[in-house]
Amino acid sequence: MDTELRILEKKLHTLFEHTRALRMANEALRRDLARAREENQALMQRTQEASVRLEAVLSRLPEASL
Repeated sequence: MDTELRILEKKLHTLFEHTRALRMANEALRRDLARAREENQALMQRTQEASVRLEAVLSRLPEASL
């Protein structure tokens, strides 16, 4: 009986350690995802601004005669 309890205790300890490790990894992934979303938003904003500037430059170019 004692042996079975020790085995169960070891398995529970292992389970708790894996659960803790997975929680920590999940938290890190959430931070990474939040950072990636912020970066993506900033890049989308820069792309939009560049598009507006490009349109302004193109509108000032003379039409090509065919």
